[in-house]
Amino acid sequence: MSTVSADLERLDIVAVGHVDHGKSTVIGRLMADTGSLPEGKLDQVKAMCKVNARPFEYAFLLDALKNEQAQGITIDTARCFFNTPKRHYIIHDAPGHVEFLKNMITGASRAQAALLVIDAQEGVRENSKRHGYILSMLGIRQIAVLVNKMDLLDWDQEAFDAVTREYADFLARLGVRPTAFIPVSARDGANIVARAAEAPWYDGPTVLEQVEAFKSLDDDLERPFRMPLQDVYKFTASGDDRRIFVGTVETGRIRPGDGVVFLPSGKRSTVETIEALSGPRPDEAYAGQATGLTLDTQVYAKPGEMMVRADQPAPLVADRLRANIFWMATAPLVRGRRYVLRMGAARVPVELESVLSVLDSQELQSVTGAAQVERHDIAEVIFRSTRPVAFDAAETLEPTSRFVVVAGFDTAGCGIALEALPEAAANADGERRFSVGEVTDEQRAARYGHAGKAVVLVGESAADAHAVAASLERRIFDLGVHSYCLGATDLGEDKDVLGREAQIGRLGEIAWAMTDAGIVLVAALGDMDRFDLDRLRALAAPHEVFVIGRGDGGDLGADLDLPASLATEAAAEAALRALTAAGVLPEPA
Repeated sequence: MSTVSADLERLDIVAVGHVDHGKSTVIGRLMADTGSLPEGKLDQVKAMCKVNARPFEYAFLLDALKNEQAQGITIDTARCFFNTPKRHYIIHDAPGHVEFLKNMITGASRAQAALLVIDAQEGVRENSKRHGYILSMLGIRQIAVLVNKMDLLDWDQEAFDAVTREYADFLARLGVRPTAFIPVSARDGANIVARAAEAPWYDGPTVLEQVEAFKSLDDDLERPFRMPLQDVYKFTASGDDRRIFVGTVETGRIRPGDGVVFLPSGKRSTVETIEALSGPRPDEAYAGQATGLTLDTQVYAKPGEMMVRADQPAPLVADRLRANIFWMATAPLVRGRRYVLRMGAARVPVELESVLSVLDSQELQSVTGAAQVERHDIAEVIFRSTRPVAFDAAETLEPTSRFVVVAGFDTAGCGIALEALPEAAANADGERRFSVGEVTDEQRAARYGHAGKAVVLVGESAADAHAVAASLERRIFDLGVHSYCLGATDLGEDKDVLGREAQIGRLGEIAWAMTDAGIVLVAALGDMDRFDLDRLRALAAPHEVFVIGRGDGGDLGADLDLPASLATEAAAEAALRALTAAGVLPEPA
């Protein structure tokens, strides 16, 4: 096995192709012919084939799982390592069978180049087209198409040219221009590493030469800074009051002193330090790094937001987006069902608003009028989310245009965002109405001596917010006001974002009913943002919601902010005074 220098450049390549077109054989042969296999591995596999009375195949070098060898197809994405004096390669052998396209996308997601294998005898298949589309959707532009099994056609140049013309035309309509078309026989090793004597008419690169010619794409460093916020770490030991904003930098770079904006909330600050687990603090963080940043002024930003540099072009922010999607779930993508859109670190409930067109993968023509998106369809759709999300259009910055759609617990689809659309003219939640009786709000206010109102306490700690709310409700009740205290579990970003949305919806309906009944509702909530509150206000309308922010939440549009340092009883007394001054509560007798 060849030795590898730790200083070698690394390049990720994905190998894709229709089932049985020979991509695993291509990789196995490439590894064997460059001496990249572990000592004795080739002899071990040959001996195994002999014991089992099976003909040896280079694909068996990669098929490590027993069920893969039994079925003869690659089920999961296998990683293997291939070395040359120039580079250290990681090759992802992605599944070719239509049932395992989800795994193929996983293997291709981090690749900078691709080897796409087509059987010369079978020609371009439907799955060959799907793979080409997925590669283009993931932004992979370095694609070498290997026309394999040329030995079965006696290295007929016309047959090679026919496959080349058909597939080049297909890729051109996707906006992709392949780097090379290479005639090969993976089984015989022809044009893999050694040049094929059987094809004197071909003067292009071998597979190895083309792999070596692929460029390592480092231009992400020069693109606008994008870091999806994964979490905020807070420290309290030894007087440490840092908040470290952590995530993986998708593109660009950032240094201390750079101004940053969190989107979609719009909160701003300046980078103070870049943190490291050990050693001195780095001077910058850049694309591909998992990092942590501290800010010179503390802001309350939630996981799922996107951190960008204030001096660079901003991403799009919208709750409606036009997108291309590849649907993989057995159940179709339909209107009226809630899904979860995962884009960067954001987890946002979405619904399908409309299907603009479905792509015919055989003819590559758009078909309009579809009511839903079926399994393995490629479609252009409009999604509507319950809250705005920050993203880039694919033609501008593809890493932050990518998303997946989750149905239940499964990844059901993947796609790229194309553009942000204007907000819909009407929100269905805001149009909800209930049947009511004949007693008016004015009559209730005259009878009770006060109007109904929803008072919402919001804080990072649901327990703290509830303690203040309970104390406040006791004071309101002692004034003779009809009141009720409702505590809720933490509404922070959790794994079940659809459950979170349902909880906010239930709270909105309760707030509407209680305030309409003339009751002062005091609700204690945990971690919310202004989009949650906007939805709550819409659900409670036409009744108003009085928001009290507890802690350093900020930017919630709260009617009253109570510092976290204020003790529970003092905070409740301050809230009572504010509600009285605002006319929510009657003046004490």
